[in-house]
Amino acid sequence: MNSIGGVLPLSWLRVETEDGVITLNFDGREVAYELGELDEVALAYTATVHKSQGSEYPAIVIPMATQHYPMLERNLLYTGVTRGKQLVVIIGQPKALAIAVRTIKSMRRLTNLAERLRLGEMDSAS
Repeated sequence: MNSIGGVLPLSWLRVETEDGVITLNFDGREVAYELGELDEVALAYTATVHKSQGSEYPAIVIPMATQHYPMLERNLLYTGVTRGKQLVVIIGQPKALAIAVRTIKSMRRLTNLAERLRLGEMDSAS
């Protein structure tokens, strides 16, 4: 689906009040629901691993495919898995999961934090 920030554009929903039918578009496939069937439809949100950092959610679903090769990294997988409080489901290709577990691209961050802290100590001592 072509969504931005997990919000579907209004074009994905069509309501026909005379017939009592709501039509939803799931990735180009239209599905019609009668008003009595709306309990089969559940609202869901999506967020990237990057945007979810620092947050927790009751349940997480992580799709993994080799087509997303540049994103298959251990640190992103770890961040995604640790967002789930009660349930984490990884779906996709086992090969993609294996690639993510083996791939450690994160380089040591060059923040000069230790040096800045030492400078701060020197400034406060003088």
